[in-house]
Amino acid sequence: MEPPAAKRSRGCPAGPEERDAGAGAARGRGRPEALLDLSAKRVAESWAFEQVEERFSRVPEPVQKRIVFWSFPRSEREICMYSSLGYPPPEGEHDARVPFTRGLHLLQSGAVDRVLQVGFHLSGNIREPGSPGEPERLYHVSISFDRCKITSVSCGCDNRDLFYCAHVVALSLYRIRHAHQVELRLPISETLSQMNRDQLQKFVQYLISAHHTEVLPTAQRLADEILLLGSEINLVNGAPDPTAGAGIEDANCWHLDEEQIQEQVREMLRMRDSNGARMLILMTEQFLQDTRLALWRQQGAGMTDKCRQLWDELGALWVCVVLSPHCKPEERAGWLQLLSRWDKLDVCPLEEGNYSFDGPSLQPTMAPAPGSEEEEEVAATSPRHTVFGRALLAGELHWNDAYLQRILASDSYGPSLTGSVGGDKPTFDPQGRPLWLGEPFPTACARVDTLRAHGYPRQALRLASAIINTLRLQQRHQLESYKQQKKETWAGVWALSPLFPPAELLQKGSTCITNTEGWVGHPLDPIGCLCRALLEACRLEEETLTLYPDSGPEKRKVAYQHVPVPGSPGESYLVLALEVALLGLGQQRALPEGLYAQDKVVRNEEQLLALLEEVELDERLVQVLRKQAGLLLEGGPFSGFGEVLFRESVPMHTCARYLFTALLPHDPDLAYRLALRAMRLPILETAFPAGEPHPSPLDSIMSNRFPRWFILGHLETRQCELASTMLTAAKGDPKWLHTVLGSIQQNIHSPALLFKLAQDACKTATPVSAPPDTTLLGIALELGLQVMRMTLNVMTWRRREMVRWLVSCATEIGPQALMNIMQNWYSLFTPVEAATIVAVTGTTHATLLRLQLDTSRREELWACARTLALQCAMKDPQNCALPALTLCEKNHSAFEAAYQIVLDAAAGGLGHAHLFTVARYMEHRGLPLRAYKLATLALAQLSIAFNQDSHPAVNDVLWACSLSHSLGRHELSAIVPLIIRSIHCAPMLSDILRRWTLSAPGLGPLGARRAAKPLGADRAPLCQLLDAAVTAYITTSHSRLTHISPRHYGDFIEFLGKARETFLLAPDGHLQFSQFLENLKQTYKGKKKLMLLVRERFG
Repeated sequence: MEPPAAKRSRGCPAGPEERDAGAGAARGRGRPEALLDLSAKRVAESWAFEQVEERFSRVPEPVQKRIVFWSFPRSEREICMYSSLGYPPPEGEHDARVPFTRGLHLLQSGAVDRVLQVGFHLSGNIREPGSPGEPERLYHVSISFDRCKITSVSCGCDNRDLFYCAHVVALSLYRIRHAHQVELRLPISETLSQMNRDQLQKFVQYLISAHHTEVLPTAQRLADEILLLGSEINLVNGAPDPTAGAGIEDANCWHLDEEQIQEQVREMLRMRDSNGARMLILMTEQFLQDTRLALWRQQGAGMTDKCRQLWDELGALWVCVVLSPHCKPEERAGWLQLLSRWDKLDVCPLEEGNYSFDGPSLQPTMAPAPGSEEEEEVAATSPRHTVFGRALLAGELHWNDAYLQRILASDSYGPSLTGSVGGDKPTFDPQGRPLWLGEPFPTACARVDTLRAHGYPRQALRLASAIINTLRLQQRHQLESYKQQKKETWAGVWALSPLFPPAELLQKGSTCITNTEGWVGHPLDPIGCLCRALLEACRLEEETLTLYPDSGPEKRKVAYQHVPVPGSPGESYLVLALEVALLGLGQQRALPEGLYAQDKVVRNEEQLLALLEEVELDERLVQVLRKQAGLLLEGGPFSGFGEVLFRESVPMHTCARYLFTALLPHDPDLAYRLALRAMRLPILETAFPAGEPHPSPLDSIMSNRFPRWFILGHLETRQCELASTMLTAAKGDPKWLHTVLGSIQQNIHSPALLFKLAQDACKTATPVSAPPDTTLLGIALELGLQVMRMTLNVMTWRRREMVRWLVSCATEIGPQALMNIMQNWYSLFTPVEAATIVAVTGTTHATLLRLQLDTSRREELWACARTLALQCAMKDPQNCALPALTLCEKNHSAFEAAYQIVLDAAAGGLGHAHLFTVARYMEHRGLPLRAYKLATLALAQLSIAFNQDSHPAVNDVLWACSLSHSLGRHELSAIVPLIIRSIHCAPMLSDILRRWTLSAPGLGPLGARRAAKPLGADRAPLCQLLDAAVTAYITTSHSRLTHISPRHYGDFIEFLGKARETFLLAPDGHLQFSQFLENLKQTYKGKKKLMLLVRERFG
């Protein structure tokens, strides 16, 4: 409904045409808009900014700014609609309760300031006057927008209404009416990209310093994840930028707080307000018209997580509505008709995961044997299941069952405590407590959620208690059955196969999981329904907590009390909540199909544990924990903590971490047994036997080997966190430390995570203000050694970090640990790592000071390092010879051994570059004769062609020639033939010749003065070099002339000029050069222009 035009003069919303026209008039007094603005407006309306960046390789900054400028909504009507249901105040009235009216008043009173737009993010402060006697209140508002729609809002007032608050309205109207007064910046990622490393570091540190109380834990967590190579954050290119606008696939719709809308619907149902169902119908119809549904279906792509969660909640809400215990039959028929129509739509979202719609009913006995023919047949012919399928099935349920009515009506059940209703179906357990049988567990829990949602809390508690009684009885029968099966195995198997214990044989015979449908992550969230209903009954100060959810700097811890369960002496609803949560979390269940369904399992598990962590454990609850932990350990194939574990089972790491932390102060032995049992990750155990690494050791996500396990990386991280928690707790207890180490080595297969565990253990073992824990340090070192062995053949930049850390850890333990890794380096390090990191770092001054060794022990460590260096040099002389020589300088025999290794390697093919490097080192150490020897060996391997005057070895050759000249005529004479044989580049030969003729040779090998004046180029030994240089010039000239082009004529003339200088060093050089030129003129007389240039220059 649009506001009447007459109202606009009093500040009512203007349409987009008026807003655009007003902006244009303000800029140019009626002049036409610039083409840049016209095009930017159209792009801003219809293109996501990511699409702009992909379409054009470079978008100029002014263009980016105009697109960002025009991307904010331009119509006040839309702001009015999403803040006040689109209804302006009636003529002559000002309803202060309407957020749009309040926001407009705040704007007109000048309450908006500090407005800043960074990319697609708008922020500002709203100052709202307080009530009489109260101070002014300041609210910070943030708005994200995309394609002229507001996509998310945040306000410090914590508005809990369906619509935008007055502060969001005020900021939005300010941006629409005063757009050119708003400071505009490009997305923050654009600014960051202009910074260098130092500026980025300064930026981050100042940001953390300004907000350290809020962001420091997050900053540290992100830093840890970035430094962990196998983490999820390092597997994604780039980084998120909340100011950079939406992606192409992102939703482009106006922001509505779906969670709050869902709460509102539930509140309406609880108050038995018929508008709840009407609002749900409107919401469903609107969401089904989302154009992305057809696009996702056509492309076969999955929904965004936010959309998927919304559809899940819609499906659950419809179950509550259809299952209403007080609705009229015609109302239910109408709803079912609508649901049936929606269910048949092609765009109707399907339910994620492979959950059955008619799973096994609650029974006091074991479920039928898995893998039966009936089960396989049902799986093969399962129909299409949409998110409304469960609501349609709920339409077949009713509340007129006589026994169900007895459960709901009263807390007392008559004199017959063990009676039965309807034939053989038992209705009470042996303790006389009511049971609820014959219905799938999720469906029974949906009844509890429905009763609670429709305002029947006492009835919901009664049914929840009956369901839990049934679960207890079922658990007892399952345990008895498993014990009987185990007993029979013990009795009959030893004669056949005494090598295998019964638990292993049971596991070998288990080909299918017992619970194919998990309760945690289920679309109906059965465990969560029961827990919330039970905890709600035990909550203290509920009104205060609801009215003031964030009254302090930290959210107040929820307080619970024990509320007795009628008819069950000694029990409370708080006990039942804890018990049923542990039953669901500890259930052995198969990982569902699909990424979203698996992610939902993780998310649901974390939500349940968050509920449990709110409960402060007293002695009564600790006893429940201990009892349930024992049952989980004995539960066999029905428990995720049992002995028999199916390879596709969901791991128990997160649940075990909670149980371990909770039980540790009360029963350490039970806590460790439970956590150690939960360390298993069966999907990897079957693929990698204990101690074997992943095929790609530093990649923790095995999507290529396990394409169905989308969340494997996350599960491995949780496994690592459980192990780290146990290691930290076991500090000071050698028995448990070694037990935990064994479990880690057996169950964790990712080297990246093992290395993180080793680092954490080392940090925990070496506190700043206390002596180190040597046992824990040894554990850290052992884990580090395992990582070294696993990654030995995988070269990665992290190996250098790991090696340095390992040496540091061994140093903390003592010299023997350091010498042990040196002596066993073959299985841990590459020769380069051992020679350049281990041996060097292990003998630095800082390391020796840290170890505080006496002279004999210090020499023992040095000897160990020298032996290591020599072994590395023999194995990899190219990369380790020089480090070995450097390390062995102070020990004559070791140095001689290293030098001999270099000589032997030269005969075996050690390259000239490495030989020249070692030769220069020898000269630097004052060993010129050895340097000369190595230089000659290098020259013997070298070959420089006529056109390689920029060869990498040019400087090495000139150095070798200078060295031989400084040694004397004898050495000079010996190296000349090597130079002639190895070097065919004329300019290089002439350069060497000129250098040697500038001064007399130095001292010979015997130390006597050999010459007093420079050598002549026409006399031995330089005459041979002169002939080789002349010959090289002649050969090179003919080679260049064969394919020369006119643009190279000038270079060739310069080349001939250098050739003449070399020719003239000979007595008859002038004559030789003239003959050479005549030969060129005759041979290449067809190149008339070139020959003309030759005549002009040389005659």
